[in-house]
Amino acid sequence: MNRVRSPSDEEVRKHVLSDGDVSVSILNLGCITQDWRVPVEDRRIPVVLGYSDPESYLQNPYFMGAIVGRVANRIGNARYTLHSQRHDLSANEGAHCLHGGAEGIGTRFWTMAPDGDKSVRLHLTSQNRDQGFPGTVAFQVTITLSQNSLTYDMRADADQPTPINLAQHSYYNLMGKADVRDHVVDLNAARITALDKDNIATGPLCDVADSQYDFTAPRRFRDADSAGDGYDINYVLSQTQQTAATVTAPNGLRLTLETDQPCVQLYTARNLSALHTPLAGQFHAPYCGFCLETQGFPNAVNVPAFASTIVTPERPYRHQLKVTICQD
Repeated sequence: MNRVRSPSDEEVRKHVLSDGDVSVSILNLGCITQDWRVPVEDRRIPVVLGYSDPESYLQNPYFMGAIVGRVANRIGNARYTLHSQRHDLSANEGAHCLHGGAEGIGTRFWTMAPDGDKSVRLHLTSQNRDQGFPGTVAFQVTITLSQNSLTYDMRADADQPTPINLAQHSYYNLMGKADVRDHVVDLNAARITALDKDNIATGPLCDVADSQYDFTAPRRFRDADSAGDGYDINYVLSQTQQTAATVTAPNGLRLTLETDQPCVQLYTARNLSALHTPLAGQFHAPYCGFCLETQGFPNAVNVPAFASTIVTPERPYRHQLKVTICQD
């Protein structure tokens, strides 16, 4: 396990999972997936975007590789009301709360306990009123590598009703470099959530048929997004407990995404820039990666029509995510 001393005198620690020729580097800072190496012919290529120096993640405005929350995505006007009590949250994207606020759990140092070569367990306790959210919450994330598959088992136990909606925020590039517009995408989702001008989910669900958002049959990003606007949109999965998406690259690598969550956010890195030195051979820019963030309904605390994201002591949070990357 490698360690780097941060300016706050915390230690950025890295644990490397390995199974055969596949390896994954996990940081205790934000449960970040820093690097994932997959063999292709005579090379091992990085299939997630990352920074070469673990300490760079101390400044990580793109949430690269992190587990984000307490509540992923955007909460409109950084507030909500539960049981007649208004809760004001950390506003870190204009007037809104994004990915849990300015100091969400993706920015925190977690306790990390390796379990052999293939698994690591991380813990974090978030205190009552953290970023404005009520309740003390004990988070646990177990990350396990098995051959070509990486699983994230996300759990949370709260001492009072509070919203929790985590997402894993890796930026994938199955070519290891360049942009991803020649990747072919197949999403098991026929609807998206309508957004307002600030990308806040408002409640209505829109059919994707015959639009740039339609990936119900395999399409290249380049063909679907002919205007080059990119994507930052929440898809409502047609079913859970099965394959939510597959993405295939020109080099024959295929990503398969499985989840028990009802939604997945597709983001093609429209705001990404070269903030820090990337992993060798990578370049960080718009369309150099794509995110598939499995999650509950965004802004559900303010949209009664959406499935609730409130957890209670009797009803804890569970989120299973499995990502498999191998030759097609």
